[in-house]
Amino acid sequence: MFAKLQKYLGNITAVLMLLVMLNVFIDVVLRYFFNTGSIAMQEMEWHLFSMMFLLGIAYALNDEAHVRVDFIYDTLTTRKKAFINIFGTIFMLIPFAFLIVYGSYEFVYDAYEYAEISEDPGGLTHRWIIKFMIPLSFVLLIISSIGYILKNISLLKEAK
Repeated sequence: MFAKLQKYLGNITAVLMLLVMLNVFIDVVLRYFFNTGSIAMQEMEWHLFSMMFLLGIAYALNDEAHVRVDFIYDTLTTRKKAFINIFGTIFMLIPFAFLIVYGSYEFVYDAYEYAEISEDPGGLTHRWIIKFMIPLSFVLLIISSIGYILKNISLLKEAK
């Protein structure tokens, strides 16, 4: 289950990256060759980039592409690495992710309740959709964290 979710998130992130590049390309061509532009296209750039980043967090965790102090971590044994990963995930990552989910609920709800739109004329409507990506991405990170913990428990068993 966790592997399928990871693959799915990776594929979505890759598609979002392509969409960001396409959007930026079209925006640049419109601006510099046709002397026109669109506020909605510019806003879509940061919406797509935000979604790519937020969904990519959960994917990066299980792909070992997250930030840590590698020059210390790389010198450790597999067993010690697994302990650090399990401890850090349970006592730091998961509580932080729950805090973000809890803290962003009202932020998203208010945007939905007030039908928040872009402040710029010609900007995007339905701002709650991009704001909803914050708690969604951290729920996905919590789910990925469970898979990451299980993966490291299995590494512990193999390292005996």
